[in-house]
This record gives sequence, structure tokens and C-alpha cells, in this order.
Amino acid sequence: MNEMATSTYGDETYDDGDTLGGRITRARDLAGLSVDEAASHIGVTTDTMSEWETDRSEPRANKVMTLAGVLGVSPAWLISGAGDAPQSQNMTIAIDEMAGEINRLRELAMQLTSGIESLETKLRTLTRAAGE
Repeated sequence: MNEMATSTYGDETYDDGDTLGGRITRARDLAGLSVDEAASHIGVTTDTMSEWETDRSEPRANKVMTLAGVLGVSPAWLISGAGDAPQSQNMTIAIDEMAGEINRLRELAMQLTSGIESLETKLRTLTRAAGE
């Protein structure tokens, strides 16, 4: 069966610390599907789906492609952990919110820098005027 996955994809090596069955389970959970629902969509029995998720057996190549499509992941990630792992909707929202906050802070930093430069220019002008 599939041991902890370390695989090479292109020139890079990936070790997501999970097995094929673990990735199937994770993707199914994040897709919001029960074992029964996923099995039905893929066209296999619930027992077969459970065997894949517990690494007691592995799906054939054509079923891996179907699994990837149903679960919304790439076949490469499903097989080896290479590429982007699926994320929960809450995680995606949190990432988007954090990116927005970073952009807001960058804008504030630019405004602050501009304000400091303006004050420095005025200070130089006043300093020159006071020295004359």
C-alpha cells in the first residue's frame, strides 16, 4: 500500500506527510461529501471508497481522475501531494481577509512615508530660513 508520500514532481520533491488515502479523505471532507455521497459520484461502492481512504487498496488510474474531478483537486496532488492542497472555505476567507489587511497597512505605510518626507522638506526650509 501507499506509505507516507515522498514524491518527485518536476525538479522538486514533496512530502506532505500523508498517504493517498489520507489525501482522499481530506479532499472529501473539504468538499463536504460523505463517504456514501463520494462513492456514488465516483461510481464505486461505499466499501471500496472506505478501503481507498484507509489505504487498504488503491484506485485505478481512471478512478483517480474521476476522484480528482469529484473532489475538486488535481490528480497530481491526490497521488503525490504535489501542487496546491485543497483548503476549507473558512481558510480561504481568512487568507483573503489577511491579504486585504496587509494591503491596507501597506497603503498606510506609504501615506506615513509621504507625510514624513513632506515634514522633512518643511523642516529644511524652516531651518534655512532661521539660519539666514
